[in-house]
Amino acid sequence: MKVIFLKDVKGKGKKGEVKNVSDGYARNYLLKNNIAQEATPGNLKALEAKQRKEAQKEQEEKEAAMDLKDKLADLNVELQAKSGDNGRLFGSITSKHIAESLEKNHGYKIDKRKIELDEPIRALGYTTVPVKLHPEVSGSVTVHVTEK
Repeated sequence: MKVIFLKDVKGKGKKGEVKNVSDGYARNYLLKNNIAQEATPGNLKALEAKQRKEAQKEQEEKEAAMDLKDKLADLNVELQAKSGDNGRLFGSITSKHIAESLEKNHGYKIDKRKIELDEPIRALGYTTVPVKLHPEVSGSVTVHVTEK
């Protein structure tokens, strides 16, 4: 019997896949527990429509990330911190500080986990920080740390 999986089933199939399984397994387990549905022409058509809609949504998210990447490239995030001799900071500037400044001063809400700062900034000056906006789109933002 051909079924469309509604959930992932280990060793059998992933959500959205159409597979052939034994009749008893389909009737007694998959259909009964709403893990899969029978692959009728109507259900197949609905699955195709759902996949097209998801692909379109994914494309829109990617385009939005590309726009944000262009806007972030022109931004200069200004942060102030106390520093000692030779421009070394007391403490450090973390991805949390950068995310807060982006939201407060520029209106861009970016999760601090998406800001890929290898190690906190511990010196005055300009630093280019990579930002992961989408699995396929990465941008960067310039951070300028000045004396408080």
